[in-house]
This record gives sequence, C-alpha cells and structure tokens, in this order.
Amino acid sequence: MKHTDFQAEIRELNAAYLMLAQKMLRGDRETAMFRLGMGRELADFIENLSASRLIRMADSPALIPHFRFDDEQLARLMAGEGRDETASVLHAAIVAAGRAMEDAGRGA
Repeated sequence: MKHTDFQAEIRELNAAYLMLAQKMLRGDRETAMFRLGMGRELADFIENLSASRLIRMADSPALIPHFRFDDEQLARLMAGEGRDETASVLHAAIVAAGRAMEDAGRGA
C-alpha cells in the first residue's frame, strides 16, 4: 500500500480556512460565528491572529476545519440527494441550524 503524506495539503487547507474565517468574522461576525460553529472566545482569537501566527497555526499536522455533523442523512441532504435537489439543500440547512442551536444549548 502506498503511503501518502498529506501535510502540504493539510497546511494549505488550514491556511485557507483560517484566512476565510478571519475575513468572515471581520465582515459579519454573528453570521460567521454561526456558519463556522464557533463561540465568541475562539472568534476573538481567530479574528486577532497576526499573519505569522496564522501561518504557524496552519502548519499544524492536524486538520483545523472539521465536519459539524456526523449524520449520513444530513450529508446526503447537503449533497442534494432527494426528490428535489433545491429542497434537499434547504432542508439540510434547517436541520443543521437546529443541531447547531442544540449544541450551543449544551455548551458543546
């Protein structure tokens, strides 16, 4: 079996994610926090990262962005599976928003 080192791709994805998160937070903080699934403290930290610290954080061997759900049905809806592709995507957004609110209520 061929072993592939994905560190360069992980670094690139981490950097892109962090830069996008900063841009979103600086544009519309409340919407960005909801879409990114982060609380105020983390939003403050990400928003105030210097370029050098952002790059240092992106260089982590761990993938920073993560799926906010582990539900196959939700993933299928988000991918547009179902009777009507548009309705499936909207249904997925509603379900995901409800789960985000549940998680926030539990302190997760």
